[in-house]
Amino acid sequence: MTDAATLIPLSIVIPIFAAISDRDWERFKELELKFANNYGVETWADVFNFRVLPALDKETKTWVLIQKCSKGYTVRDVV
Repeated sequence: MTDAATLIPLSIVIPIFAAISDRDWERFKELELKFANNYGVETWADVFNFRVLPALDKETKTWVLIQKCSKGYTVRDVV
């Protein structure tokens, strides 16, 4: 994980967890895009892969990954 990713305040990451918990894919995408615009795509990738995904239970992680794979685009396509 990059140094930049370790400096992201938890208050920035908590709404992402809330959107995931609520199964609110649209809100998650909004937060993902906002994060990537503010901190960069590479930092988002590190935070998502090393802070968000490992904290999720198996069912929730599966839901997130299905949503990501089924939509056919990534934050790189949007930014």
